[in-house]
Amino acid sequence: MINSRQDLKSIIITPADIGELVRSKRKQDKLTQAETSALCNVGTRFLSELENGKSTLELGKVLQVLSCLGLELSISKRSWVIREVEHCE
Repeated sequence: MINSRQDLKSIIITPADIGELVRSKRKQDKLTQAETSALCNVGTRFLSELENGKSTLELGKVLQVLSCLGLELSISKRSWVIREVEHCE
């Protein structure tokens, strides 16, 4: 049996990055915001704000929506790149 599930891995830098992934997955699943908010037990306003990258949303609810859509958040140690910064005088 061939696994047709497409693995989705993205580096998240901003709240807008999460919002874009949520919107993309919702549309891929052919769901409206109203349907998704009902399925995930959150308000439509919350879902709209999440998809639009609002930075002050409750983390627990964000994780709830991700889980509901079959997404998960993974955190890994960042590889730091040291850059020399030139100061303008």
